[in-house]
Amino acid sequence: MYGVRIRKIAKDDDLQIETIIRSVFYELNIPLIGTAYEDPETSSMYEAYSMPRSIYYVAEYNRKVIGGAGIKPLSGSLENICELQKMYGIPEMRGKGIGLELLENCLKSAKSFNFNKCYIETIPSLIRAIKLYESNGFDILSSPLGNTGHNNCKIWMIKDLK
Repeated sequence: MYGVRIRKIAKDDDLQIETIIRSVFYELNIPLIGTAYEDPETSSMYEAYSMPRSIYYVAEYNRKVIGGAGIKPLSGSLENICELQKMYGIPEMRGKGIGLELLENCLKSAKSFNFNKCYIETIPSLIRAIKLYESNGFDILSSPLGNTGHNNCKIWMIKDLK
């Protein structure tokens, strides 16, 4: 999509990105419980990603948020690992390289925050997302890391950032 802009989230973006995140769960018929759908921070993304070593990017087209992705320290991990979180977009955004651009921005920020590794959890049915992560250096793990509370996310992946 020509004219898409990737930028840091603003407070005014909260409702738009929350609506996108929640709508994707219904659209793709993925579990609501034990996933990002029920995370309290989904309603207040700007605040949730205003913490140290955290950032959330939105993709904007014609002044409308069409997707986003972020990183923050992996909850419950003693290691220097960040988590790629809440990477969702409207159907019209998919397959146009915007997800890759969001991912690249997140990984660049993760490196600038001096994380050693980037972790992600996802749902097995999200095949296109899994392929995107694999093609960008993420390897599948045999068990989860940290304490995300996302017990319905059965695919765990990690990327070495060094």
